[in-house]
Amino acid sequence: MTSAPERTILITGAASGIGAAAARRLAAPGTRLVLHTRKNREGLESVADACRAAGAKVAIALGDLSETGAPERVVAEGRAAFGRVGQLVANAGSADRRRFGELADADVVGAQTAMPLAFFRLVTALLPDLEASAVGRVVAVSSFVAHVFGVNDTIFPATAAAKAAIEALAKALAIQLAPSGATVNVVVPGYTRKDPGAHHAIKPEAWQAAADATPMRKLADPADVAAAIAFFLSAEAGHITGQTLMVDGGLSLR
Repeated sequence: MTSAPERTILITGAASGIGAAAARRLAAPGTRLVLHTRKNREGLESVADACRAAGAKVAIALGDLSETGAPERVVAEGRAAFGRVGQLVANAGSADRRRFGELADADVVGAQTAMPLAFFRLVTALLPDLEASAVGRVVAVSSFVAHVFGVNDTIFPATAAAKAAIEALAKALAIQLAPSGATVNVVVPGYTRKDPGAHHAIKPEAWQAAADATPMRKLADPADVAAAIAFFLSAEAGHITGQTLMVDGGLSLR
């Protein structure tokens, strides 16, 4: 029985939450991880240590993906460490709950720059690797805020627009990459439990209300989302592309 070839996976926003959970789930002998964070180096180093302990080879990359040249630099650092980077988990992002009248033009543009434009730049830099890989994969992490509006009287206009743009880009990319065998899919988390001490986009008392608004009556755990990401990256998901998977406990059924 032949062993599976080594694969190299770039995970953005890997210092905490969903990105960190995905890194830990994917870490194994034969897996090379390029873990990125904007500035939480301490958290990223902790995740990297856990992944190395599980047998993975790990490199880390720092940078604000909204800055010109940063996505390309992160890709270049991954290649310098491991050669071809054939899989991407585009997880980095943020949530802005400010409403119309509170948001300025710069806030909306900033969300677009930090999320869909950064995704576009990452993918563009990775295109040769994705097309050449035997298991080329892209998984974009979106958010329920692009699909469900007004839960707990909360809306996220700038973030919703940015995440919706990522989903549209992912579908177009899926068509473009399909002849190469590479796949592109989107995972859409619902309200997801945060790491202790992490920034919360909603008030602490709103978390129970969020759980109550979810048909399964509980928040998602980052590991729930990581499981969906791992499946889309797998060889078993090789004939699935252009799909959007809700990991939200039924929230999108509302």
